[in-house]
Amino acid sequence: MPLIQLQTQIASSIEICFDLARSIDLHTISTAHTNEKAIEGKTTGLIELGEFVTFEATHFGIKQRLSAQITDYNRPYYFKDELIKGAFKSLTHIHQFEYVRDKVLMTDWFEFESPLGFLGKLANHLFLTKYMTKLLSERNRIIKEFAESGRYKEVLNLI
Repeated sequence: MPLIQLQTQIASSIEICFDLARSIDLHTISTAHTNEKAIEGKTTGLIELGEFVTFEATHFGIKQRLSAQITDYNRPYYFKDELIKGAFKSLTHIHQFEYVRDKVLMTDWFEFESPLGFLGKLANHLFLTKYMTKLLSERNRIIKEFAESGRYKEVLNLI
């Protein structure tokens, strides 16, 4: 199974970074290029332990749905979401937050298993791991931008 690990340093508070990472609204903003929207479960605001969300998006020209649930949670340091239903055979995304010097270090561990056995493994190698890394990197760029610029108030209802 491919494992993508990304680290992002953010000049903000750990609470703001944590909440932006679990914001359904910010997720929608960060994936606008795929027309992603939340259609079931928690569809706006901050997702909590035990809650699920179903996103609909277009990837590789195909409209797809993916449902994930928050299965572990320790605010503001850690949460985990796991696939309930979708195109992947399995998917786990761990989000960790810690202070390193005067910044927040946000670390993502994103592990997925594609369906279709050998064909899925070939797709991972040829394009899917790169595609998912780019998607997650863009999401982290948006989290960093919102946290550092004060725009977090727009999605965390702190205006």
